[in-house]
Amino acid sequence: MKKILSTISLLLLLSILVGSLASCELPFGNDNGGGGNNPPATEHVHVDYVSQLKLDMSSSTCKQEVTVKFHIDGDTTHFNVPKSLDSTGVMKARYLAVNTPESTGKIEEWGKKASSFTEEKLATAHSIIVESNSSTWEFDGNGRYLVWVWYQSEEGAEYRNLNMELLQNGLAAGSKSSDTIYGDMAVKAIAQATIEKLYIFSDDIDPDFPYGAAESVTLKELRLNIDNYVGKKVAVQGVVSFNSNNTEYIEAYDAETGLYFGIQVFDGYQTAVTSMLKRGNLVRLVGVVTEFHGTYQISSIEYNVMKPEDPANSAILKKGETVAFINTTPETFTGDVEIFVSETEKKTFRYEALTLSTSISMENLTVTDIYTTTSESSDDKGAMTLTCMSNGIEISVRTEVLKDADGNLVTAEYIEGATIDVKGIVDYFDYSGSGNGTYQIRVYKLSDIVKH
Repeated sequence: MKKILSTISLLLLLSILVGSLASCELPFGNDNGGGGNNPPATEHVHVDYVSQLKLDMSSSTCKQEVTVKFHIDGDTTHFNVPKSLDSTGVMKARYLAVNTPESTGKIEEWGKKASSFTEEKLATAHSIIVESNSSTWEFDGNGRYLVWVWYQSEEGAEYRNLNMELLQNGLAAGSKSSDTIYGDMAVKAIAQATIEKLYIFSDDIDPDFPYGAAESVTLKELRLNIDNYVGKKVAVQGVVSFNSNNTEYIEAYDAETGLYFGIQVFDGYQTAVTSMLKRGNLVRLVGVVTEFHGTYQISSIEYNVMKPEDPANSAILKKGETVAFINTTPETFTGDVEIFVSETEKKTFRYEALTLSTSISMENLTVTDIYTTTSESSDDKGAMTLTCMSNGIEISVRTEVLKDADGNLVTAEYIEGATIDVKGIVDYFDYSGSGNGTYQIRVYKLSDIVKH
């Protein structure tokens, strides 16, 4: 979604606006006094098209009162619905007639503003009703319901159309707007927002957008298209799940897929950065994507302690967040998962590869073999690789050098033959560099291994 409209599109919008202003009785300025051959000076008067649009519960379109399950972005929400409407009990809804700037993949200017606008309107709504564009529910290429979203701010208030409100406020461009049941008003709202130079139609600076060399992306976008970002500077957000020996991991939840996406971080022994990357901190990181032993990491972290509010700077955004530790079965971990990588393209991924560098838990693993690092020259001397079995599926668990409460080294005898529950990070180990390595659960603390 581009900020600058093409010349043709802009002229079309302006011509529509002129016609619509007359039909809606928008007043113009007085005659300049220059005579009959001189047109009067014009003065734009704002029209609240949202207030003019009314919800007709008696019309032939499909309607359903809903509640919010997950907020996705400015033009996509997951709603709770009766199972009689959708067997999953969830309506994945894409708003009709609008296209807000991106905030879930590549981050665009005003994307966060549009997303926050939608979330706030729905979070405080007394009632929400979704409406189809015809007498049946229709879907986009991703299987999402195409809907108009109406919300009632308080009991007894008239419903307002959120799609139209996004357009009127300049937080969305049109998307096949004229082809919809409210198309005429949608086009007028777009034209007015263009004239008023609101948000995406303005030259204003978005205070939430990290301008500069770094490309702002979500962890989902980064992980799904990692080859496109190697060697590039990016800005990402995530919760720190682990930190050990100047290596950290961050992860972020994606409601669209129901998955967490993560990446390893190397703090470069920068004291201020190390201090920032504490477990449970929600952080924004600006750094360079690099390959690292068959996987990927963000390094060269940029942090200016004098500019904590600068969106182009790494920063702590919030403290005290919960690390996910998604409980996962061996069958899921070693299986495949299909997700959309674009509006229309679906791909199949190995679950273990897709969830690399995210926190995970797994139960009832029986330890069948243990390899202990014994090299005197290795910092990992005493670390163990556990071969585990569950329902005929092999799972590899790699531990750090573990110590008990008294500081004694935990050896293979402690865990040999045991059935265990573990919590750790999805890691990848490729000793030979052949590209045929093993995905593991990397455990950092003895308390994250529970023996049955």
